[in-house]
Amino acid sequence: MLTREFVLSFREAAPYINAFRGKTFVVAVSGETVADGHFPGLAQDINLLTTLGVRIVLVHGIRPQIDSLLGKQGIARHFHREKRITDLPTMDIVKQAVGLARHEIEATLSMGMPNSPMHGSHLRISGGNMLTAQPIGVIDGMDMQYTGQVRRIDVAAITQRLEAGDLVMLSPIGYSPTGEAFNLTMEEVATHTAIALKAEKLIFLVDGRGVISIEDKLLSTLTAQQAEELHRGGNLPNDVTLYLPYVIRATRDGVSRAHLVSSKEDGALLAELFTRGGNGTMIARDPLVRVRTATIDDIGDILGLIRPLEEQGILVKRSRELLEMEIGNYSVLEHDKRIYGCVAMHAFTDAETAELACLAVSSDHRDAGFGEALLNHVEYQARARGLASLFVLTTQTAHWFVERGFVETEPSRLPMSRQEMYNYQRRSKVFIKTL
Repeated sequence: MLTREFVLSFREAAPYINAFRGKTFVVAVSGETVADGHFPGLAQDINLLTTLGVRIVLVHGIRPQIDSLLGKQGIARHFHREKRITDLPTMDIVKQAVGLARHEIEATLSMGMPNSPMHGSHLRISGGNMLTAQPIGVIDGMDMQYTGQVRRIDVAAITQRLEAGDLVMLSPIGYSPTGEAFNLTMEEVATHTAIALKAEKLIFLVDGRGVISIEDKLLSTLTAQQAEELHRGGNLPNDVTLYLPYVIRATRDGVSRAHLVSSKEDGALLAELFTRGGNGTMIARDPLVRVRTATIDDIGDILGLIRPLEEQGILVKRSRELLEMEIGNYSVLEHDKRIYGCVAMHAFTDAETAELACLAVSSDHRDAGFGEALLNHVEYQARARGLASLFVLTTQTAHWFVERGFVETEPSRLPMSRQEMYNYQRRSKVFIKTL
């Protein structure tokens, strides 16, 4: 049965589906996620993403698989600066662990997904020598032996397979031009790959929900700077502490967005990608919210914001033609490249004042501080032009403006040219704020 909740959810997801089609996501899945049996649920969601046209590069880890095999064979583990020292016996174990993890992941991704939303889907998986590695060398006098680092990503080979519709799977092992194999880390491979491919997203699956504040609240969005400060402050889960430096680096080196998403909560990946609120933590280089001057291409979005308010009598009706003529006076607020608010400023320079008009915010984001951001933007613009005050005409939002420093006045205080356009039938109240 068709429900309104389904329709609203589908409409909410539709813009993201359209925006992500043809884009490359690098998804990093830890060895713990595979070993603990949480991968099958993720496999359904990864299958769905590829069906929607998203290009997926999956990078997997093997830490617990290595440790388990070392324990069974009685081989001691050695670390230096939290990096595994990979001697020749350990390197043999690394190769076995890669084989075991790849087998389990490929088998799961190749299933027909019975009793799942992706029943009958068939996903091709590509892999191979797409990573060139080199040894880390000697650190603090300690020879790291076969512990390596990424030297080069074969972008052409990966891109070719993605364009053919394959999922590309990369293991944390790389090969040198001399034929040697080196043990790499999942997070380094994923980060280098995302940067090299100029990926739209780098996604790490974590045990929790993402970055949690000291008030025990999920931080759904962070800038790279904020993430860096949180990392320096400590008190974060081990996997978040491990991954944050990599997502910070990725966003600063050209990856549009990085995400920390739960590996254990069913559907968390889809909720993070296809809902406005998300379900994990998204990190971007710059603030996700910005206010900019509107362009002619924004008129459709502006009309969508103001029409409901016009129908309620909160705003005066404006035609598309008038908006097109006055578009230079308008600003829009973007959140993650989508428009959620607008405002106009009409200057009366002879009276050293300006009118704040057409302030509108999407109904589901009115508690996000977007109206305040638009008001601050107009105040900044007015000050920059040397104006002494702002005024606003309103019928139903008087208290909001009073709370922000506006004082009620008489229509006779308006600039003469604005007085001539005052609608005495509408009887809007006039409020003014000295800058």
